[in-house]
Amino acid sequence: MITPDEGTALIVAGNAVLGVELGSTRIKACLIGENPADVLAVGEHAWESAFVDGRWTYPLDEVWSGVQSAYRNLADCVRESFGVEIRRLRALGISAMMHGYLAFDASGEPLVPFRTWRNTSTGPASAALTALFGQNIPLRWSVAHLQQAVLDHEPHVPQIDFLTTLAGYVHWRLTGRRVLGVGDASGMFPIDAATGSYDRELVARYDRFVAADVPGLRLRTLLPDVLPAGMPAGELTVGGAALLDPAGRLLPGVPLCPPEGDAGTGMVATGAIAPRTGNVSAGTSIFAMVVLERPLQRVHREIDVVTTPAGSPVAMVHCNNGASELAAWARVFARFAAAAGALLSSDEVFDVLFHEALTGDADAGGLLAYNYLAGETITGIDAGRPLFIRTPDSTFTLANMMRAQLYGVFGTLAMGMRALAYEGVRLDRMYAHGGMFRTAGVAQRFLAAALGAPVAVGESASEGGAWGIAVLAAYLSESADMDLARYLAERVFADAQIDVVAPLPDDVAGFGVYLHRYRAGLAVEHAAVAHLTSDL
Repeated sequence: MITPDEGTALIVAGNAVLGVELGSTRIKACLIGENPADVLAVGEHAWESAFVDGRWTYPLDEVWSGVQSAYRNLADCVRESFGVEIRRLRALGISAMMHGYLAFDASGEPLVPFRTWRNTSTGPASAALTALFGQNIPLRWSVAHLQQAVLDHEPHVPQIDFLTTLAGYVHWRLTGRRVLGVGDASGMFPIDAATGSYDRELVARYDRFVAADVPGLRLRTLLPDVLPAGMPAGELTVGGAALLDPAGRLLPGVPLCPPEGDAGTGMVATGAIAPRTGNVSAGTSIFAMVVLERPLQRVHREIDVVTTPAGSPVAMVHCNNGASELAAWARVFARFAAAAGALLSSDEVFDVLFHEALTGDADAGGLLAYNYLAGETITGIDAGRPLFIRTPDSTFTLANMMRAQLYGVFGTLAMGMRALAYEGVRLDRMYAHGGMFRTAGVAQRFLAAALGAPVAVGESASEGGAWGIAVLAAYLSESADMDLARYLAERVFADAQIDVVAPLPDDVAGFGVYLHRYRAGLAVEHAAVAHLTSDL
């Protein structure tokens, strides 16, 4: 561990590295030292998506107020811990939620509000593109959003000059460069593994496909350039420095790594970029990334193929709904505790509830929980209807309720992972990260049961993607000497403390019963979408 004096000297010398990630509920900044394991300071800002005119969005002014708030919070932490200001940085990286739709005209003005990954209105476009390309194009991919706008004859489409993701947008404003890391780009449009960029034949196929509706559209001219991890991606401009730090203390000229999506930074944060490994990231959404040894044999609606930040193919199982409903229940119990005179922190509430879940029945006593605050593509649910279900003969206890809620976070994910198992994809180990893994040994144990594979959680699990993009930024100065896999193995995780939990047979059997019941109960979810509306 770095000493306070060493940290002060490192920051003053401009050798610290900053990562900023814009997640679904938090914008987080993470400052690391020359040893990537040394986290010097963190800062964060809470925000929430808004459902406006039938679409999930974040206003772009809130992007910048949030980034500035997280950076200011981090700078305050540095001042309090080390007694100095951040003036210079060795490197900087930007990460954010993957996919979605940010469209700009030739003057750089947004044409429509930001459409996030959470929107499920792109079904017709997704189906058409999956058939056209011969591979799964999920609803959340950027090209699906574009094609849906084409199908809907939205008037802004002919005016588009630039399409990007949230990370690409922030990076562009900070540097003036229209680029993306290959992992994030792979959620916009399919990547050709041989070239490390967009599949040129599929780009041409798309241009022909839309020629009658949008004459002259050339998709490649609209998309950001693609860069692998370790490639320089521009420098912080004077205007960019002012955007990040309106106080004016941070100097321009900082080199930036390629902006990446949260899936890629999750892989880096867990060191899971080798074949037969993968990671699960649990937050507002939950997704698994599994590095492939060979191409998939069939097209699966549950699986899309993206890449690591280095460009290796990855099978992604993405679920729109993660731990938000679990957190909502925790808030209810926190309020009950407060009303009873017991003031507990959020972590204490989760700790109590999670450990209670360990005493529940292996199948959650016949209880079912659906965490569907939004629609869920894998299960064909079009809109959000969170449900908690029991039958008269269910064993309704707090322990079983909490186990059902935890199982519910992993239910849809497990369905997608079973499709991978049918393909013959094998896992030696899965790494997990996200706030729900802070309570040791509970969510990790249940995830192992859901996946039927050992699950590892490391010391950096709760730092997540902000630390992961900081590591990618630090890799800029090392990429000439070693590839990313070697850098992570030798420089980042060589001495990391990792806790591994193997699946317990009773848990595996119990989760199997729960999942069978979960599949059957989806009919109730469909009925809820059809019959329960917000105006009832």
